[in-house]
Amino acid sequence: MDSSRRRYAFVLLVGLAWLVLDQVSKAAITAGVPLNHGFGVIPGCLDIVHVLNRGAAFGFLNSADTTWQFWLFGAAAVIVCGIILNIVRTSPYSAPLFFGLGSIMGGAVGNLIDRVRVMAVTDFIDIYWGRWHWPAFNVADVAICLGVAVAGFILLRQAGQEMRNRG
Repeated sequence: MDSSRRRYAFVLLVGLAWLVLDQVSKAAITAGVPLNHGFGVIPGCLDIVHVLNRGAAFGFLNSADTTWQFWLFGAAAVIVCGIILNIVRTSPYSAPLFFGLGSIMGGAVGNLIDRVRVMAVTDFIDIYWGRWHWPAFNVADVAICLGVAVAGFILLRQAGQEMRNRG
């Protein structure tokens, strides 16, 4: 396999792994936990809940009375995938960078599938301490956050090296 195909295959394989993990976990929650209910996993720290989120990650812009979020976040997912494929095309091969980009893509597509199917994203991981609750999230959100952290670190490091090489 030539290097061009290998880079795309790696990114798509990482994305597909996250996509499958995301969709299987959401299917299990949807089948096993009634909507707006849940159960404790680690008392005082972690619950599994079944909620729908029409907004962005961690409940940002979540509102049931508007539909513009569907179009905004759907378009954003498609645009992000296009940007990722362009970065893959133009960047030197880097397994960590391509892992991060594949993670972002897999998470974006996982949440996009939910939006198309039910006009909302299934969230189910509820982390809290006392009365403080982080907004519920899902495996796709984990993939996106991890991917942004890894890809961002690699891209910033590459930019720093380029600046040092010029100066």
